[in-house]
Amino acid sequence: MIFMLAGTSDARDLALALQRAGHAVTATVVTESAASSLADVGLPHLIGRLTAEEMATIMTEQGYQLVVDASHPFAEEASKNAMAAAEQAQIPYIRYERAHEHYAHPLITVVKDYEEAAQLAAEKRGVIMLTTGSKTLATFTKVLHGLENTRVIARMLPRLDNMEKCEALGVAQRDIVAIQGPFSKELNEALFRQYGVTLMITKESGKVGSVDEKLEAALACQIETILIARPNIQYGQQYSTFEEVLQAVEHTI
Repeated sequence: MIFMLAGTSDARDLALALQRAGHAVTATVVTESAASSLADVGLPHLIGRLTAEEMATIMTEQGYQLVVDASHPFAEEASKNAMAAAEQAQIPYIRYERAHEHYAHPLITVVKDYEEAAQLAAEKRGVIMLTTGSKTLATFTKVLHGLENTRVIARMLPRLDNMEKCEALGVAQRDIVAIQGPFSKELNEALFRQYGVTLMITKESGKVGSVDEKLEAALACQIETILIARPNIQYGQQYSTFEEVLQAVEHTI
């Protein structure tokens, strides 16, 4: 039995690949939307954020033999909780993470975290489109809100809690793009031009995370981009292809 952290489209596909290989998989996700995509393909799942202790209890009581962490590359807390839970439950931990993409262009500046991105954006100012999600929105608004010659456009999933967060942080309705991807290069370009964007902020989420389309669109529009690097976490067993994960699972359980 495999306890799997999921929540992304490639995590769902990996769970299905493990299931087809004969393994019993339970995927854990945070949102109802992610749960719905798992239910659509018949994957057993749990919904809700779990602490390390809660994960460990489930693993021990239900007899899981292995943790496969296929959470988002920026879900740092979830991965750390999964590693701690696997250690508490005394079962192996395997990390699947999308391959890194390397970008080099005069218009792209790579930074180490959200705070550095916010500070750099405050220096550049202009019309800034955030494509980093709602979780870290406050990191940007507390630095950028009220700055002269600065408008922040928040692009995020069309969820009620996201809209409530925008309201609480003072993001005006006219500055919210509530939309769910995937986004083509052409749609990204259209949004950038519609809002007159001069600076785009995004994360190095990998090709599956549609970073390529964002960057290609920004470059086509001659827009500067701040690219946030992935968290530097030592996972131990880490793989970037389904084949490697399947082989590692076969050798582990």
